[in-house]
Amino acid sequence: MSSSNSSRVRATALASALALSFAALSGCAVITVAGAAVGVAATGAGLAVDAAVGTVKLTGRAVGAAADAVLPGGE
Repeated sequence: MSSSNSSRVRATALASALALSFAALSGCAVITVAGAAVGVAATGAGLAVDAAVGTVKLTGRAVGAAADAVLPGGE
């Protein structure tokens, strides 16, 4: 093989390696963005659950207070 052909093969191999590297990096970026989106959604869901639990607790306290006011004391 001549040095000209050898240089072309090396250049092609280098270009291929760089292209694969960029493809791998962009894939990692997609995974990172998707992971961040899932994290934000999970945080939002957690906040919604916390709000619902708080609402149920307040409602339970109000019902308990109303029942205490209406029902005669057993003690």
